[in-house]
Parts: sequence; structure tokens; C-alpha cells
Amino acid sequence: MSAAEFQKLAALFPDEIVTHSYVQDIQLPGGAGTFALITLDNGLDHSKPTTLGPNTLVELGGVLEDLKDRASRGEIVGVGVTGKPYFLVAGADLSAVKTLKEREHGLWMAQLGHAVYATLADLGVPSFAFINGLALGGGLEIALQSTYRTVSTGAGALALPEAFIGLVPGWGGVYILPRLVGPENAVKVMIENPLSNNRTLTGPQAFELGVADAIFEPADFVEQSLAWAASVITGDVTPDRNNAVDPADQGVAARWAAAISAGRAFVEAKTSNASPAPAKVLDVMEANRTMTQADSAALECETLAGLMQTDEFRSTVYAFLDLVQKRSKHPAGAPDRKLARPVTKIGVVGAGLMASQLALLFARQLKVPVVMTDIDQARVDKGVAYVHAEVDKMLAKKRIKPDAANRTKALVTGSVSKAVFADADFVIEAVFEELHIKKQVFAEVEEIVSPECILATNTSSLSVTAMAEDLKHPERLVGFHFFNPVAVMPLLEIVRAPKTDDAVLATAFELAKGLKKTAVLVKDAAAFVVNRILLRLMGEVIAAFDEGTPAEVADTALRPMGLPMSPFTLSAMVGLPVAQHVQESLHAAFGERFPVSQNLQKLIDNGVKSLWVPGPDGTPVIPAETLAIMSFGNTPSTGEEVLRRTQDALAEEIGLMLEEGVVAGPEDIDLCVIMGAGWPMFLGGITPYLDRVGASERVNGKRFLAPGVASAPA
Repeated sequence: MSAAEFQKLAALFPDEIVTHSYVQDIQLPGGAGTFALITLDNGLDHSKPTTLGPNTLVELGGVLEDLKDRASRGEIVGVGVTGKPYFLVAGADLSAVKTLKEREHGLWMAQLGHAVYATLADLGVPSFAFINGLALGGGLEIALQSTYRTVSTGAGALALPEAFIGLVPGWGGVYILPRLVGPENAVKVMIENPLSNNRTLTGPQAFELGVADAIFEPADFVEQSLAWAASVITGDVTPDRNNAVDPADQGVAARWAAAISAGRAFVEAKTSNASPAPAKVLDVMEANRTMTQADSAALECETLAGLMQTDEFRSTVYAFLDLVQKRSKHPAGAPDRKLARPVTKIGVVGAGLMASQLALLFARQLKVPVVMTDIDQARVDKGVAYVHAEVDKMLAKKRIKPDAANRTKALVTGSVSKAVFADADFVIEAVFEELHIKKQVFAEVEEIVSPECILATNTSSLSVTAMAEDLKHPERLVGFHFFNPVAVMPLLEIVRAPKTDDAVLATAFELAKGLKKTAVLVKDAAAFVVNRILLRLMGEVIAAFDEGTPAEVADTALRPMGLPMSPFTLSAMVGLPVAQHVQESLHAAFGERFPVSQNLQKLIDNGVKSLWVPGPDGTPVIPAETLAIMSFGNTPSTGEEVLRRTQDALAEEIGLMLEEGVVAGPEDIDLCVIMGAGWPMFLGGITPYLDRVGASERVNGKRFLAPGVASAPA
């Protein structure tokens, strides 16, 4: 590809926030010579990470060509690359990549990166990457293309996350990494970590794997790195690369094949191969074992260009960038945060598992006193003991320091009297999912708390409006629905009843922010968003099973959707009685769209907790005694029929939810299922998937999202 084509590509992005390459000459210690240090900086604060767009790469390429000329004249003995505080580089500019409409332009982008990085790898003098902070994707590949690498102990988020994003590491990482750290570690970094909630490496972990050759403390990281570079250049230090391998070695070839095979099994288990990118990463790695780096680069470019045009990539960028990174930080419909009231003490009604999880979260994140109540001292003591035990586990794993552990424990107390709520600013109930019990709780609490105290319910399906109807101040009640496990699941559905006032809502959103949760404003409607969608999905599958569809067909029919677990597994995890209770609530609200399974009720009545149990060989089976409890129809469906039926049911339900104004738009539906149900990002949530398979138009006569939002442009 020519320089003119690179310039043509760069011209397509006049609004790119360019990460500039600033060069400084440094005299290395010990008389080692003149060293050119490039600092990558976009001139913005740490809230705006440095990224790699075409203009950035063209500028970096020009700087490296100049340095190559200087090296040929003997003016410099080495070149280093580092970043602004907290960042090396956060990878390619995904918002720019998403706008590339032509496959050819994607190919140019891939080739441009390779051309620039090839110059870094062939300067005529050693190149060094000083990984001072976050280094993702193309940012980590800059480091991998350098001759040597140092990393800061304070550097977080080092990764090649492309399999998660819907791409492949396209600028040399998929070739260099397995040779540097071994094929098994490479599969861990490029496949297992991205597909495990986009896990990343810390600086010490990267050093341990062999990604970096040396590790230094943050305080004087660049100075220590320069001193180390000087000792490498003078020959006083030769880095150990104990994990490095030669792919031509017969033993390594066998390890390579085994790592690829393990990677494919992991992808199948995690995604049911519903996204093309992870398999493509493994395809490239498998092929490049016997390739030259130049041939691998050509394969990476072609693969990357193809994936950039897939709906899965565009859906992932929509989910990750537009929703998780942007919309979640500016919740649709949230009132002005200036209306929020201070919260200095929190009450939790109940001391069971959910209540105890809430108490721990409030104390740990908000650092305010939290008091739990229950009907007897034994329950109260058990709840407080749970909090203390969880803090002790965090302390043992060094996730919390001793002082913080002691403070957190001291903040959580318990009582059998609700009088302890008299000076609370926020009281949340986490008692049985029965409307009359919750109404009784709020009536008692309202007699004790101040007029300004906010009352919140953690209900998953009951009417917040009905709970508020007998209150003296119904405007103070808000739904505050967490997902289980509370510490892990990021979503918080904030439910506005008709009389909930803006100050109460604003306070709820500020609390959510303090708790580091993603809050979505939802209208008070049965089961809100996530549970309504999941129960509609599970209801269709269970109905097909009741009609006579074999269990294994019904339960595996949705595998092409790449969901985190099958419907029957989800039912067992939620608990059959809980799932049935919510289904009954939805049936009462919406009728036959949410049928109540008599077979499920029979299982509950007989104490059966799960349809499946492990068979003799470990594969799930339904025991004969469980089958004997149930009765079935004689109209079985195929897996394809169950899948299409479920797709259409979801399209119908989401269409109705949007008509009812349950949320502001389809983007909030997607944000809810991603953050509250672990829906795959490569699907873009649920609405892009339903658009892609045609269900939206089959059922509603139109797409949920315009072409180009989470799919290829029209």
C-alpha cells in the first residue's frame, strides 16, 4: 500500500483526536549514548485515553522514519516509546473504525498499522516500550513490536481484547505473543481473558508471563526504564525470556496444536461460536506457526478487514462504546443531579442473604453507617456475621486492607427494632416478595423516619405503585432493584412510580453512581426490564417442553444466541419457586404471553430443584422419577422452531415495552440485558440481534435500531 493511500485514509477522519508523538533526546547514564524517547499524548486529561486512528499512525510513522535515518547516521543508540500518565495507548479508535464503510478502507487501516509497527521493529537500533499504564490492543502491540519492554507495577489493563470486540489482534500481536510467552499463555491472553468479562493483566502479571522483560515501581518508572535500557544497550544486561518458544521445535508444535484445541473448546463453551472473531483469532494463530511474520501480517490484515464489516463487530462497538462507555454514564431520563440529597446513614429491612449483600455493598462503597433489622436477634446476628465473614474473605485475598476491613465491619450493625431508622436518610427493604408484607414494612418505617427519608424497594416484579398507595408520602418511594450476586452484577433498575419525585430519583441515581452500578430508569411495570425479558424467553422454552419437545432440544435451541447459560440452567440457578412466582406475577399482569407451567409447579410441589442432574458420564440427564411427575403434550417442536418462536416472542415483548414507555429507548433495553443478565456484547444486547435475524420486522414491521447503529450502514 502506498503513502498516498495512507494519506487518503487519514483524510477520511478530519475529526480524529490525534495522539501526537513527541520526541525527546536523552543522554543515557553510564555514557551509553543518546536515546530518543517518544511520548504518545493526545493533550487531554486521563478521562480521554490515547487512541490510534489513521492520522495518529501516519504521524507516528513519520517520526519513526526520521529516527531510523538518525540511527543510520549513528546519532542515536536506541528508541523508546511511552505514554502520558496512566496510559501507553488504549488501542485503535473504535469509533473511527466503526465508520469505515468500505472493506478496502479497513484493509488500509490494518496495513497502515503494520507498516508503522514494522518501522519500529526495524530501526537499526534497539527499540524499547516503557509500559507506564493501560495498554490495550494496538497499544500492547506497539510494545510487542519493540525489541524490549519494561512495565510499571502500577500499570493496569494490559490486554489483547480483540476477540471480545469482534476483531483479531491485527498489528502483529497474534504472531509475536505465542512466540514470546508460549502458545498456552497466548491463548489465555487472546481468548480466555477477553471472553471472561474482558479480563486484563496487571503489570506484575504481564511481567510474570514474559510480556515484559523488566518491572519497576511507578514513582520513577521512566528513569528506571532508561537506566535499564542503557544497561541492555551496553551489554551489561541480557533479559531472560524463559517462556519464549521456537514454533519450529517439534515439542512446541504439539503444544501449539493443543493450545489451539483448548482455545476452540473454550470458545464453544463460552459463546457457542455465535461470534466469528474468537475462532478467527485461533485460525490466524494456528496458521502462523509455520509462516513468516510478513505472511502472517498479510493474513491478519485480510482477516481484520473482513471482520470490520461484520454486524457482530459493529454490534460489539455499539454495546461497548455507545452503551457501556457512554449511555451508562448519562442515564436517559435521570433528573438533575443537583436535586440529590445527602445520604449519611442507610437502613436495610431484613437480614437475609440479599439484605446482607446490600448492607455490605453500601458500607464498602459509600462508607456510611448501615443498620439491618429483622424479626429476631438470631436473624440479625446471622446477617451481621455474613457481612463480617465476607469482609474477612476479601482481607484474606488481599482485596482489602486491614484498616478498611475494620472500618467496613464497624459500619454495619443490626437491631430487632426499626427505631434505629429514625436518623436514616435512605431505607431499603429486602423482605419476602409478597406485596402485603412489603406494604406493612413501609407503613411501620414511615412512622419512624424523617419526612425527607427516602424509602426504596428491592422488589424484582411487584408494583412499586401499589406499595406506595397507602403511604402518607408516596412521592418518597422508589424502586431500587439489584441483581444477584449484588457485588458482581453491575445493573441497578431504578423504578419510578407515578408519584416518585425528582429529588428522590436524583438521590437514587447518585447512590447508584457511588455504588459503581449502571443505573437505568424504568417505569413501574411488572418485572421491569430484565426479568420480563428473561421470563418471556424461559416461558417460551418451557412451553415448548410441556408441549412434548424433548428436554435436550428445548434447552439447547437457543445456543445460536450465545447466551451465558441455557434456560433450564437459568431456572435452576434462580430457583424454580422464584421463577414460578415471577411468572405468575407476569401472567397476572399480561395474560397468556406468560403462561404458568403446570409441570414446573409439580416439580416445586415435589421439592425438585433442577430438571437436569449430572449423569454417570457427567452429561446432564433428567431422572426417571422427575419425568414421572410431569405430563406432556404431543406437539413437539424442532430446535429451529423453538429458536424462531423465542426470537419472535422477544421481539413482540420488547416492542410492547417500548410502546408502554418502560424505558426511554431500545438502547436502554440492550444496556439492561448486557449489565443485568450477562447478554453477550457481540450480539449488541438483544435488539440488534432481533433486527439481524429478522424477528423485529416479522413481528413489529420495523427494526428496533436504524441500519448503521449496531450493524452495517444502509
